[in-house]
Amino acid sequence: MEERVSIIMGIFNCAETLSEAIDSIFSQTYKRWKLILCDDGSLDGTYTVAENYRNRYPEKIVLIKNEKNKGLNYTLNRCLEYADTEYIARMDGDDLSLPTRLEKEVIFLDTHPEYDIVSTPMIYFDDQGDFMQGNRSGEPTLRDYIRETPFCHAPSMVRRTAFVAVNGYAVSKKRLRVEDWDLWIRMHAAGYRGFNLDEALYKMRDDRNAFSRRKMKYRINESRVIASAVNELKLSPVYYIRTLRPIIVGLLPNGIYRILHKIKKR
Repeated sequence: MEERVSIIMGIFNCAETLSEAIDSIFSQTYKRWKLILCDDGSLDGTYTVAENYRNRYPEKIVLIKNEKNKGLNYTLNRCLEYADTEYIARMDGDDLSLPTRLEKEVIFLDTHPEYDIVSTPMIYFDDQGDFMQGNRSGEPTLRDYIRETPFCHAPSMVRRTAFVAVNGYAVSKKRLRVEDWDLWIRMHAAGYRGFNLDEALYKMRDDRNAFSRRKMKYRINESRVIASAVNELKLSPVYYIRTLRPIIVGLLPNGIYRILHKIKKR
């Protein structure tokens, strides 16, 4: 049975969670997939875990490795070199895809040729259980592209033709942590459209205090990608004022940012 979906997964220091993530792919109701794993210079047993799965399921899993840590954008582009199927889905090594995720995303793209990207809201969980769920749905507006990333990256599925048209992810330190946001902007500018399903089909392992991890250099990258959206999507220059928001938010006291972080996820 010929595969129709390539699932690309950059893995880095996720030995403790990788088995659960891969098992969630094998539990999918949709079976016409292959999983492409690229280890990004892990320092723990991540590669060994992945290798064990590859050895057990060589017909379903492709495993490659970076000689040193190169970042997610570079790593996903390496995965794309092996993704020769009609659709390309994302997945992270510490998350879970719910059983019908691939099936429902494939059905959507099969029946909606006007769209090239589909994603879903995410359920956020940690060792204590689920603690939050996003609720975005529908087709993003142009203004959504300057507010935040318009599609959750990890649960997304994209037509391969869209990836080819924009040459994959931008490999630049200026796009680290915003590589997906940048990708969606460039795809939209090239004429590709996307849609968010209203059903959460993906669980993201997250820290309830994740706000503390967002370094200022990544907030600067957020500002850069907002400026890129204004330029690429030919929006009014007045929207350049939005480039200040990530910097201002990064300077807020943690208590206030914690509230904003929860609102953004929802």
